[in-house]
Amino acid sequence: MQVIQKHPELEALGFSNLNQIYWDLHTPQLYEQVVRRQEGFISHLGPLVTRTGDHTGRSPKDRFIVEEPTTKANIWWGEVNVAFSEQQFESLLQKVLAYFQGKNVFVQNVIAGAAPGYRMKVRVINEHAWHNLFARNMFVRAIPDELANFNPEFTVIQAPDFHARPEVDGTRSSAFVLLNFARKLVLIGGTSYAGEVKKSIFSVLNYKLPQRNVLSMHCSANQGANGETALFFGLSGTGKTTLSADASRTLIGDDEHGWSDTGIFNFEGGCYAKVIKLSPTGEPEIYETTRRFGTILENVTMDMNSRLLDLDDETHTENTRASYPISHIPNATLTGIGGHPKNVLFLTADAFGVLPPVSKLTPEQAMYHFISGYTAKVAGTEAGVTEPSATFSACFGAPFLPLHPTVYANLLREKLNLHQATVWLVNTGWTGGPYGVGKRMSIAHTRAIVNAILDGALTDTPTTADPIFGLRIPNQVPNVPTEILNPRNTWADKDAYDSKAKDLANRFKKNFEKYADEAGADVVAAGPAI
Repeated sequence: MQVIQKHPELEALGFSNLNQIYWDLHTPQLYEQVVRRQEGFISHLGPLVTRTGDHTGRSPKDRFIVEEPTTKANIWWGEVNVAFSEQQFESLLQKVLAYFQGKNVFVQNVIAGAAPGYRMKVRVINEHAWHNLFARNMFVRAIPDELANFNPEFTVIQAPDFHARPEVDGTRSSAFVLLNFARKLVLIGGTSYAGEVKKSIFSVLNYKLPQRNVLSMHCSANQGANGETALFFGLSGTGKTTLSADASRTLIGDDEHGWSDTGIFNFEGGCYAKVIKLSPTGEPEIYETTRRFGTILENVTMDMNSRLLDLDDETHTENTRASYPISHIPNATLTGIGGHPKNVLFLTADAFGVLPPVSKLTPEQAMYHFISGYTAKVAGTEAGVTEPSATFSACFGAPFLPLHPTVYANLLREKLNLHQATVWLVNTGWTGGPYGVGKRMSIAHTRAIVNAILDGALTDTPTTADPIFGLRIPNQVPNVPTEILNPRNTWADKDAYDSKAKDLANRFKKNFEKYADEAGADVVAAGPAI
């Protein structure tokens, strides 16, 4: 175990009077530190169980980008990217550095990006051992030669137990995630949700890589036996992780990827999957990771006597998570690299019951739906709330986009055209009516649709155009009932369907108004016709 008390590179950042510095500890060593510090507990068969306190998910409204001359003109300022002054950043940084005096710190030197030529060196400095293990799980492990002369290109400082004072520090709440591109620093405090660490570096890559003609993507990726690659875009609850973790295909990664001139590469070395109500039959590969040494389980309920898990329990949050190295998935590639995709799937869980289970998109429609990033959330438990809510997140990852969405959309169009990839819209949501009336698409039918896409069975299948959305619906799909392919046919009340379809189409059009000027007339015309 490498334990030191001083280090010139940390002192250069402003750290002083640290107690002990635990440098690049391995997984068993970090387990020992977690248990010793009572940061978590070992569950049956070996995973660590931890709690994240009040913050059981990301805090997007507490994320800021430091406004400074080198990046000011490039950032997509607005609701997603809120400016934070350099003076406020320096003041808060000094407070965090003072907070660390007398404390232990855990340091991991890791890599973001699996592909040679695009590997970004990242140093993660944590207050807690379990967050350091999270960084070790989630990023690509640095090889010995890289560790020997490690010069980080970005540094993350995480102090979850330090809380800001909004009225003094300029934050929205006591939690904060601050990105400073000039200083090459990420400063995180006031939240123990580990996902902030990985998503902050994802935001950094989303800024840097497009400037090198690499499309950074919030998607999963896998490849078939013949090496053909597929991408799966989709917001939470659409099935992105589940559908890409297919035992018959090789997983490249489950969340963040780049598309370069040489192909697809994973940004990460691990996975961060939702595990609420995880099924050993429906998601066997992911389920097995909850029974493996090295996995971190966030906010999962555990019997403190038997140490057995209850994955169905939502006591702490519905957003229970598992962080594990990708090597825990038996059919994953450890290279993190794949070829150029031939099929790109946009996943949506349409709770309005309007969109078809599968449709083929033109290049212009692909741009429209990529910029829209649509899914729907079901009605909540609040009295009187009966309608689903439409959710639009540009490029299926708006909270992590420092640049304007059309930058990523134009890169996607360029890649699709160059490599002749086909884009499909797959609805994993409701059929036969909206949420509360219809039913959720069968996972068996969705898997059959995905298999037909990836096997090439739908490449030349005749299609019928949807009159409102203009989507090309295949007339038949192997192992899927023909009657469910056109959603209007599944509704008992056809007039109700027409009304709901127009309602959703209007929501699409209203959302797209803010992108219309930059997207171009051809993309705007690819939206719904009402």
